[in-house]
Amino acid sequence: MDTTVKEEKRYVHAHGMPAKGKILMVTSSPTVSEQTGWPIGFWAAELTHPLHVFQEAGYEVKLASTEGGEVVMDAYSDPTDESGYSAQDIISLGYMQHDWFNRMLQHTQKLTKVNADDYDAIFLVGGQGPMYTFRGNHDLEKLFVSFYEAGKPSASVCHSTTLLLEAKKSNGELLVKDKTWTGFANSEEDYADQAVGQKIQPYRIEDEAQKLAGTNFKVADAFASYAITDGNLVTGQQQNSGAAAARMVVDLLSK
Repeated sequence: MDTTVKEEKRYVHAHGMPAKGKILMVTSSPTVSEQTGWPIGFWAAELTHPLHVFQEAGYEVKLASTEGGEVVMDAYSDPTDESGYSAQDIISLGYMQHDWFNRMLQHTQKLTKVNADDYDAIFLVGGQGPMYTFRGNHDLEKLFVSFYEAGKPSASVCHSTTLLLEAKKSNGELLVKDKTWTGFANSEEDYADQAVGQKIQPYRIEDEAQKLAGTNFKVADAFASYAITDGNLVTGQQQNSGAAAARMVVDLLSK
């Protein structure tokens, strides 16, 4: 058995336990912000912290992206970035030491190649990229709704919840109709904009969600860990909510 296979086995079977099932995580492929001109992608903690929860619970995780191939983390979310913004994120830093994790980031599956029947749950990773690559992405909407309508845990955190502004069920209704859910808050957008001295996002999820009739969008204090389960829909407010949302997914899978 070669080293790659050994590493993959350690990755799939946390602490030697047999895998309970498979969870699909989806990130944005690299793009460029039209607001800032920055290269953007996914937020590291929104991948690694849920990944840690899932692995500790005994689930195998596969990673897909909007375009397939290599994905990159937003600079401010990289614990080794010179800004020091996420320097305390030891979970992401730990994963970055593993070759198998870096290979996973280099070789994601394109979401249109995913067979939803192979997975027990879906988890959308946030970051700056989803604001451009998730909203209006009908392939991703179709994939997410297929999990939801199959009764599987369907989770989205932070800016990835932009997908829920337009995703519709097969009956034509918004998936979030009659649902209570959360996503990146205006108070958090204010903080980020002030920190860098300019408007970062092309629109705000909370503003857009408040325009929707028949849905209940809620937020907690800025950057608090806050996640909501409503049926099999799970949403988390921002990067500090990823682990909480992942635990809710695990709880749903255990029922």
